[in-house]
Amino acid sequence: MSDHFFVVTGGPGAGKTSLITELSRRGFHTIPESGRAIIREEMVSGGDALPWADHMAYAERMLERDLRAYEDAQALSGPVIFDRGIPDIMGYLTLCGLPVPPHVAAAAKAARYNARVFLTPYWDEIFTQDTERKQTRAEAEVTCAVMRETYIALGYEITELPRIEVEWRADFVVKQLVW
Repeated sequence: MSDHFFVVTGGPGAGKTSLITELSRRGFHTIPESGRAIIREEMVSGGDALPWADHMAYAERMLERDLRAYEDAQALSGPVIFDRGIPDIMGYLTLCGLPVPPHVAAAAKAARYNARVFLTPYWDEIFTQDTERKQTRAEAEVTCAVMRETYIALGYEITELPRIEVEWRADFVVKQLVW
């Protein structure tokens, strides 16, 4: 277990990446979400490991990248904040109605983060869609609920982040970083 590894999870469009960017600006080690990078790469290459094409291929690409990021982060000192964690892949597959393969569940159980997981709740006022985020508002709300359930089932404690400006949200997170 890596007690100094913290995850920020939740539904799309709830301010995760803005929070991660602010924490990085403040000098914290941060790990970007793998999903968006994979989407960009697949769109450029014409691949189909996309959340709206081949769900399982997309999940496998996320797992590969997230395991590598987790391993690489072992060399970092102090808190490391991840924009989504390996359990998010389990949540994604659940949302798609697909079974979670044993190797994905095993990875989520083996690559542990700090027991406190930060959840960005659905926030209608800031939700937007873009070329990589195609989920509807309803799907965003359901995604948040599934991520909460997934992390709780894996024994994590959820700290829901307040719906406040990103700088204050970052202050809230920094005060909670105990390992």
